[in-house]
Amino acid sequence: MRVLVCPDKFAGTISAVGAAEAFAEGWRSEKPGDELVLRPLSDGGPGFGEVLAAALPDAKRFAVPATDPLGRPVEGHVLLDGETAYVESAEACGLHLLAEAERDPKHTTTFGLGSLVLAALEAGAREVVIGLGGSATNDGGAGFLAAVGAAPLDAAGYALPYGGAALAGVAALGGEPRLRGATLVAATDVDSPLLGLHGASAVYGPQKGAGREDVFVLDGALTRFAEVLGGLPAAPAGLAGLPGAGAAGGLGAAILALGGRVESGIGLVRRLTGLDAELEEAGLVVTGEGSFDEQSLRGKVVAGVANAARDLGVPCVVLAGRVDAGRREAASIGVTEAHSLVEHFGSVATALARPGDGLRELGRRLARQWSR
Repeated sequence: MRVLVCPDKFAGTISAVGAAEAFAEGWRSEKPGDELVLRPLSDGGPGFGEVLAAALPDAKRFAVPATDPLGRPVEGHVLLDGETAYVESAEACGLHLLAEAERDPKHTTTFGLGSLVLAALEAGAREVVIGLGGSATNDGGAGFLAAVGAAPLDAAGYALPYGGAALAGVAALGGEPRLRGATLVAATDVDSPLLGLHGASAVYGPQKGAGREDVFVLDGALTRFAEVLGGLPAAPAGLAGLPGAGAAGGLGAAILALGGRVESGIGLVRRLTGLDAELEEAGLVVTGEGSFDEQSLRGKVVAGVANAARDLGVPCVVLAGRVDAGRREAASIGVTEAHSLVEHFGSVATALARPGDGLRELGRRLARQWSR
């Protein structure tokens, strides 16, 4: 049997690469004669760089000193494939870099991402693809702009402090972004606009530590910043309302304002990993993520894989830390069955502590069930 194993990360517990390897190890222990093809995936969030490095073995990957959402030193990476570079914003802006008590999007910054992009340009990139997702920030990309030479200024011409709340006082950008004529691409499957009830602050702010009042403060500050971004020469009309402008706390809006474009993260990864060709040859597809829920049904990795498998008539099994989506909803996107680590272990704590063990055990069980 030919099995395509293509999970996303299980956030906070195991990477997409680790999840695929653990499941495959379990399956092979039961059915060593089966062919397992591993294609770990990402939609642009945490794990984006690792997944693409596995998919592009001839590309050069190098470490870059950067800073985290609170300005502390952290190491990021650039993956250079010809004149195209890939960077993962979460390596500098990720929520996972902060302790729970440190999470406050009024003060966190995207500045560290600028170090990664500048390093990519220095290495010769003419196009920089930035994976967006899993951010701790809500500053509309203001910190990133400051890092590449266009710092947000107040009415007196002074640079603003970092963080989303300070943008309530923004009046202009100082300087020109030092992008050397390169094109920026935002890789994300978040289609939220920048502002309003469905915008960055309202939808994702609470996940990053914003209280109810903070959401109003941040949305108001981004409203002012959107006016400044909209005045840039390359900014598209209606910037704040464009799909993807709200990705990564509004980082998508900054990329669009610099003349960049938004591209489907899972679509890009599917293309680079050769996933579609592998789907056509598979007898079974196994995908997964940390939580299979309502958000999974709307354009995330699992939905993209399940829809494609359904179109080809290939059964698709989902593995997840926990399963909250109903069977009917799951079937509507092409999921044949779903299995939960929490259900397998009977404990949330054990599922979080031993995801690799659980995936290996599910691999063995599914091999007995599906392979003849």
